[in-house]
Amino acid sequence: MAETTAAPPNSPTTVKLKYVKLVYQYLVNHILTLVSIPVILSLLRVGPAEILSLYNSLHLNPVQILCSAFLAVLISTVYFMSKPRSIYLVDYSCYKPPVTCRVPFSTFMEHSRLILNQNPKSVDFQMRILERSGLGEETCLPPAIHYIPPTPTMEAARGEAELVIFSSIDSLMQKTGIKPKDIDILIVNCSLFSPTPSLSAMVVNKYKLRSNIKSYNLSGMGCSAGLISIDLARDLLQVHPNSNALVVSTEIITPNYYQGSERAMLLPNCLFRMGGAAVLLSNKRRDAARAKYRLVHVVRTHKGSDDKAYTCVYEQEDPQGKVGINLSKDLMVIAGEALKSNITTIGPLVLPASEQLLFLLTLIGRKIFNPKWKPYIPDFKLAFEHFCIHAGGRAVIDELQRNLQLSAEHVEASRMTLHRFGNTSSSSLWYELGYIEAKGRMKKGDRVWQIAFGSGFKCNSAVWKCNRTIKTPADGPWTDCIHRYPVHIPEIVKL
Repeated sequence: MAETTAAPPNSPTTVKLKYVKLVYQYLVNHILTLVSIPVILSLLRVGPAEILSLYNSLHLNPVQILCSAFLAVLISTVYFMSKPRSIYLVDYSCYKPPVTCRVPFSTFMEHSRLILNQNPKSVDFQMRILERSGLGEETCLPPAIHYIPPTPTMEAARGEAELVIFSSIDSLMQKTGIKPKDIDILIVNCSLFSPTPSLSAMVVNKYKLRSNIKSYNLSGMGCSAGLISIDLARDLLQVHPNSNALVVSTEIITPNYYQGSERAMLLPNCLFRMGGAAVLLSNKRRDAARAKYRLVHVVRTHKGSDDKAYTCVYEQEDPQGKVGINLSKDLMVIAGEALKSNITTIGPLVLPASEQLLFLLTLIGRKIFNPKWKPYIPDFKLAFEHFCIHAGGRAVIDELQRNLQLSAEHVEASRMTLHRFGNTSSSSLWYELGYIEAKGRMKKGDRVWQIAFGSGFKCNSAVWKCNRTIKTPADGPWTDCIHRYPVHIPEIVKL
């Protein structure tokens, strides 16, 4: 039986279809402009005599004119007073671990063999995962994990938290010039380490923040908690005028390094690494000029009502009583479903009219004519210039690249962040944004889409618009290595 093959990318048929689509997009996206041109031209032909004649025909008296003017002023006032405040991202800072914390593949595997010397199959499993993980040789783990066996004490965990969080905040304060007394709102998110006093209280104590500060500590919300913190900060900044919000996103590895032999629970050991970020948000108008970005949308999707979604990332004990995170085999399928729900909500907010119309027509066609019609996937490349996909693992990035039909360049920041820093949980999005800036690609007016997944199961996304063309930063986590990137990442790195 003969096989049908798709037309080559540069064939005449493909080129013609490309131009047809470009014409269609231009016509639909500029329909209002095209329709208004004849109207404007006809109005320009109207002379003073016609305008005076039209005014006299309305028979308006001074009271009616005054009432109309008052109503217009009232409507304008109500509109501007009810309009949401603009939320600006002034700047952010990512933690760069010291060289002494690096974990090359050889070190990781040697430690695994020594720790799991009674279970060589688990060692081989970790090696296979690491070979295909997309991680590089420079990712870092906290000092307590470098011991054999690891020493996940409370003191060591607090030490890691202080190192990561305080370093990120110090760097942010140096960048922005903000003082501790100027911070009105503090939000710290860390999923798996939730001590008492909280991490937010630790920050208040370190920097001697004001006694009336509004502080929040989010835990157990997974890798998407960074965008949940941004959403919470946005809501708080809407009701507290003239305020600054400090958001800190991190994951503390020390107390959560699994020392058992269950394969599903060994996966996080291979992927998660040290990292953290501090972000300064503001609703002050005077910060608009110096801010890097303006927050446009935050869309949150929660699939926790489904049992499989709820348990696909689950903290539990193994048969030997050792605690770890169990990653389900259904994780990628569930992530795909969560993504579909999220883009269904965010699509109408960001996509041009041409894409929305095609999506609607395809949806109607599937409902009325043929359910087997292939669903139309909107081209989100028309809505965004940059994509920051949570660097949760190579499979996560591959799945989103395929579902959203993105090019290799669109997912470059995510792949290189995974290679250089590993999965830093909720802070990975900021390392990716830092990569784009370090490459000098961020221009004024560019739109950025951040997408993150988290336990529960959640898919959250945020849309930012660049306020100004951003020069290549003189400091940051990418400063000493950006010249080496992008690098080729083979499918399998033989260890």
